[in-house]
Parts: sequence; C-alpha cells; structure tokens
Amino acid sequence: MPTVPLPSSANMAAEIDNSKYFVREIEKNDGCVLRLKQSYIGDVGCVVWDAAIVLAKYLETKEFYDPPSGVNAWCGRTAVELGAGTGVVGLMAATLGAQVIVTDLEDLQTLLNTNIQENQSLIKSGSISAKVLKWGEDVSELLPPPHFILMADCIYYEQSIGPLVETLKQLSGPETSIICCYEQRTEGVNPEVERKFFELLNRHFSCEKIPSDKQDPEFSSPDIHILHIRRKD
Repeated sequence: MPTVPLPSSANMAAEIDNSKYFVREIEKNDGCVLRLKQSYIGDVGCVVWDAAIVLAKYLETKEFYDPPSGVNAWCGRTAVELGAGTGVVGLMAATLGAQVIVTDLEDLQTLLNTNIQENQSLIKSGSISAKVLKWGEDVSELLPPPHFILMADCIYYEQSIGPLVETLKQLSGPETSIICCYEQRTEGVNPEVERKFFELLNRHFSCEKIPSDKQDPEFSSPDIHILHIRRKD
C-alpha cells in the first residue's frame, strides 16, 4: 500500500505542539485533507496504522459515497468507532455526513479531541465527539445501537478479545453493520490471537470478506482485510 507523504519538515514544525506530535495527512477523494496528529510517546493507539487508512478510504468507495449518483450511506447515520486511536476512521465518516462517536481509553482522549478540533472545518453535515470506552464494560451511553460500528486493527492483544466481542454484542442491534479492518500478521502470537478472536466472534456473528476490487483501488493490501459483520440473531 502506498505511503501518504508526511508534510515537509518546515510545515511539520509549525504543527507540532511542544514536540509531542507529528502529522500524517490523508487526502480524501474530494481533494480535502485530513490532518492527523500522532504522538511520539504512547501505546499502539497513538499512531495512524495502515489498516485505519484502508478502512477510512473504503468508506469513500462508491458503495457508500458517490455524490454524482446521489449515493450517501453515511448522511444522517450513526456510527461508533471502537479503539479509535487517532480517530482517522471516525473523522472520515463524519466528513461524509455521519453522526460519529469515537471511543478509546482515557489516555487517548486528548489525542482524539486534538484531531477532532484539527479537522472540524471539514465536517459539514456530520458530527463527531469522543467518549471513553473500555471494552467489556457498560455501553449504555452509546445506545441505542448505531447504524455502523467501525473498527480498525483492534485484533491485537489476547486479553482484549473476549471484552471486544462482548462490546460488539452489547452495542450492536439487528440492523447494525460492523465494518472491521485488520492487518493479518504472521509473527509471534498474532495468528493465535486472530484464530481465537474469530472463533469467539463466529458464535454470535456472521462475517463477509470484502474483495479487493470493492476496496479503494490505491489504498489496499493483500495483508489487510475488510469484513462486514452482522449479528446472527
């Protein structure tokens, strides 16, 4: 997958807040640019991962968003992003017209809110806000079930698999479309973590893999998979 170029060092210096952040730019199909601050210090949620870019660009494909033909699956729809990190996926959905809540742990709220503020001018008909959510805990503040649940590279830690599936069960309704994007990793414990996740997920949900020709033609990779997931009941 091609790498989106970072700004020049001169431009970047103007954007860094006390040297805490560096910037990743994601160009939308309409030419507007999402600017995502990433943190030099922190856990995996502090940077923009490739799977998040692949998912964000997938939200712009003609299946969901094609202004010339009047298609906009996001306008007026509600969406919750799990494990939002920098918030790039939720921000993309908000710029397309969705009412979005991006969620992550407490220590990522500052970064999320910084990026929301940084990109607010690109959000015209949609909206976005950030909330704290620890998987497996109460989701009542996020109910009723949203139209969409978005998640990118959330299949990472073995101890989080059970709580993540529990959150999907609590948060989704019969009409909720869960869109999951993840990078398949072959090293270390990753294959076993993925196996356990899908074993647990398949007890309650059905999954459909999205072929590459339905994804963004430029931002896709054989190692990064997009799934549409729905409740079985």
